Amino acid sequence: MVGLGFKTVKDINLKAKRVLLRADYNVPVHGGKVEGDFRLRQSIPTLEYILKQKPAALIIVSHLGRPAGKPDNALSLRTVGKELARLLDRDINFIADCVGEHTRKALADLKPGSIVLLENLRFHAGEENNDHNFAQALVEATAAEVFVQDGFGTAHRAHATYVAITKLLPSVGGLLLEKEVQTIEKVMSKPERPLTAVIGGAKISDKIAVLKRFIELADCMAVVGALANNFFVAKDIKVGKSLVDKGNIDLAEEIVDLADKEARKRPFKLLIPVDGVVSNSTDGRAPTRIVELNSATLADIEAYPKTPPASSHTVAADELILDIGPMSASEIVGTVEMSRTVVWSGTCGMAEVKGIAGAAAPFAHGSQLVAEAMIGESNSHKSKPFSLVGGGDTTAYIEDEGLADEFSHVSTGGSASLELMAGNKLPGIEALKKK
Repeated sequence: MVGLGFKTVKDINLKAKRVLLRADYNVPVHGGKVEGDFRLRQSIPTLEYILKQKPAALIIVSHLGRPAGKPDNALSLRTVGKELARLLDRDINFIADCVGEHTRKALADLKPGSIVLLENLRFHAGEENNDHNFAQALVEATAAEVFVQDGFGTAHRAHATYVAITKLLPSVGGLLLEKEVQTIEKVMSKPERPLTAVIGGAKISDKIAVLKRFIELADCMAVVGALANNFFVAKDIKVGKSLVDKGNIDLAEEIVDLADKEARKRPFKLLIPVDGVVSNSTDGRAPTRIVELNSATLADIEAYPKTPPASSHTVAADELILDIGPMSASEIVGTVEMSRTVVWSGTCGMAEVKGIAGAAAPFAHGSQLVAEAMIGESNSHKSKPFSLVGGGDTTAYIEDEGLADEFSHVSTGGSASLELMAGNKLPGIEALKKK
């Protein structure tokens, strides 16, 4: 078992204590309704464990969105509190601030075992500024005696409820934080092999550290989604209007060079898509077509005995690559099915775009095939790989498809999980270790 380096709720006495819990309830809320409850559900085991210890009170704090340090009704946690109460099947009191005299008075006479959710931490600039005074105000308003850190999703940020507050209260990790750290660090230190990493995203500069880490660690790494566009440009392949991290094409070239060097030392393969699904619009209403990106094999077959026009196997100037093509997906699926561990961060295309008139989602075919291979639906082998999923868009996709429970571990952290995979230290975790 990977050593955590910090204590958890299982190492501290919580009976008759006021417990302040930092959760990550940054979930999609639209029209007064929570549209994705994955992070809420993942926090339930920690809440239930604390409540079984019979605390004097459980006071929960979180952020929602980016309100820029001032109140914003659209980003209130009130709706989140109602959904959390439904999932937990317990009454949860909501207080419309997290610090100040109003909050202190509202919390003064809580009944034993009460659960309270305070208003969005980021309504105060002190949260993101890691302000000691804000952390002190939070402790004074809540009269908290123990702090539990369970918000993995923002643990890569040095915010007040990740760092400053640990200097004021006995501080331990929650069950979700423990699970996240142990699972990710075990995969990155002692994975069952073969290990395959499927990495997507928009900016290669955001993924460069984790790409380099997987070149060192994985047996195969596939780049997908908009991330792959940078590799096409580096190979002088036309990508039309596709999203490209233009100022960092040299990073794609660096990754290819590193992968080539690694492949000369040991069996390692870098998979770059060989075909893509293109359209001249991202709204899902325009026609799509498959374009080969490295050759013209299919075009040759379809045009025989004539020579195919260049347009048949070239991304046009007004088109965008919005998903990997079937040949690329097949190659990745075959690799996944032969793997014992698979890490997936970043969808293979714009999987969030819905189809029209009953049609399938136009740019989610690649993501669907990869997901099915990971959870064993298309796997002819008797055992499916251990599957670790990280990244906000990937999590949102599999949650929307109702598949979240089918994977071995779906991380609640996007950037936090990537930072941990890359071997970087997370301020929210390092603060606990110092305790």
